Amino acid sequence: MVRYLLALTKSTMKLIIFVALIAFAAADNAYKTGKTYEDPVVTYPPRPYSFGYDVKDKDSYADFVHSESSDAKVTTGSYRVELPDGRTQIVSYRADDGGYTADVKYEGEAQYPEYKEPEAPAASYRAPVAKTQNY
Repeated sequence: MVRYLLALTKSTMKLIIFVALIAFAAADNAYKTGKTYEDPVVTYPPRPYSFGYDVKDKDSYADFVHSESSDAKVTTGSYRVELPDGRTQIVSYRADDGGYTADVKYEGEAQYPEYKEPEAPAASYRAPVAKTQNY
């Protein structure tokens, strides 16, 4: 009887292993998809363009100008920026097959105002009066 159970157990184990291998092989092929979608690579030839803008915001002290144009081979442009020290920085640039070149100029003279220590405001309340008890 024990031999019969042992033989049955060995054959059952072989069957379980065989079924597991078949299931693994079937599962490996089950999730393979057909053709996958890929974004097509779209390339556009360079096109001429031109733009420009000005910003002058009193609240944030932003004051600058930028303009740029391109004929699809050479890009040229310039921008002006008001610097915190009172000067204006002007950058003119050109970019082509030879690289990027910029000409930087400054208008005005840097001004650094003398620092003044802020005055502390006078106290708006009276100092408390200490009360003592006599024993």
